[in-house]
Amino acid sequence: MNEDLGPLVPRNRDIHPPAYAVDYKTSVPRSPNQALLSMESTPSEETGPRFGHNILGKLDNNLILNWTRGESPAVGERILVHGRVLDEFGRPVPQTLVEIWQANAGGRYRHVKDTYFAPIDPNFGGCGRTITDDNGYYEFLTIRPGAYPWPNRANDWRPMHIHFSIFGHSFGQRLISQMYFQGDPLIDLCPIANTIRDRSHLDRLVAPLDMAKSRPLDFLAYKFDIVLRGRRQTMFENKPEGM
Repeated sequence: MNEDLGPLVPRNRDIHPPAYAVDYKTSVPRSPNQALLSMESTPSEETGPRFGHNILGKLDNNLILNWTRGESPAVGERILVHGRVLDEFGRPVPQTLVEIWQANAGGRYRHVKDTYFAPIDPNFGGCGRTITDDNGYYEFLTIRPGAYPWPNRANDWRPMHIHFSIFGHSFGQRLISQMYFQGDPLIDLCPIANTIRDRSHLDRLVAPLDMAKSRPLDFLAYKFDIVLRGRRQTMFENKPEGM
């Protein structure tokens, strides 16, 4: 967003994946039947509203402990996910709400409609949140999520991933996205990921291993920077959107 909270930088729709992707069957009912309309931003998108920052708890960004309020740790490989939230000009976006949700180590969500055979971890809720600091930095301590099957084609599996929700300084800095892990072979087989035709765009959703932030005998770290709008924007799941 500009310093004076002026108009937002337009999205580059030339890099959008197709709205209708035959291998991603739920895109069929979701794809639009008419041409999209482009409208000018208004003050509501450019200036507000803001999140109430005073309701976060001290364990909200620790998914290993927050479900049991520190009494019992979740099961699985411990990881640190960290990075910075930046605007389209590379400047940090401080005081931004970052929320995540994910499956447990076995690939199962704590959700009534998740019927995958993997067991529920009684000590893992799968949700967390934090606020970026003055440099736009955030971090989460969590469990590496497992891959899981989904009813798309006969034998499709989602790669290991973590969902992200980012709420910056206005509705124009609102993003829903997800993060994949470096080296996961399922990324190349996923119909959702493969709607992104340019590999360099897909790579923006893949967090590299960061040994510099890993802690010996404790956890590995993955670095995931998030860009709001602009040419280097983080993708909205399978298309640039929201930021």
